[in-house]
Amino acid sequence: MVRIRTRDEILRVAAELFTRYGFKGTSLHDIAAEVGCSKATLLYHFAHKDAILLALVEPARQSLIDLVARLAGVDDKGIRVAAIEGFIDLVLRYRREVTLIYDVTPQFMQEPRFAAMRELTDALRAGFAGRSSDPADQIAADVLLGGIASVAIDDKRDEVELRPALIAVARRALIPGKD
Repeated sequence: MVRIRTRDEILRVAAELFTRYGFKGTSLHDIAAEVGCSKATLLYHFAHKDAILLALVEPARQSLIDLVARLAGVDDKGIRVAAIEGFIDLVLRYRREVTLIYDVTPQFMQEPRFAAMRELTDALRAGFAGRSSDPADQIAADVLLGGIASVAIDDKRDEVELRPALIAVARRALIPGKD
């Protein structure tokens, strides 16, 4: 029981420190000191700092996998709306995790455990683009994906206010004649 509480405390503290100082700006020593444990105890639970990050973002990664699986069953006519609403719900639910991912994106994408992340983001982009191969549609999808994530990270409004506004903006940008 103590080990589970220590692991959970390490994750809680690491999330706070990573959010406050960035992944690169936080050391294992910083985390251990804040938790009140030794660095050896921390390393018992997590082999390295990357392992802590991976544990923190795992729920968001799994939700992205689930979203992409749901989008695979949506027809071309409904794909954009489903992708928009699904992604906005995901980033609003996992704001902290999205912040962490954006902080370390190049390093994060190199992690073997997340090798499929590029495929997932490509599938999500395809949904935003309406499965179109037109470069303008794909670029618009990239801009909206990044913009939605950026706003979710930086905007302090609550989900009730932010969600409908993000959906309206994305629909106006990606679905002509829709609001």
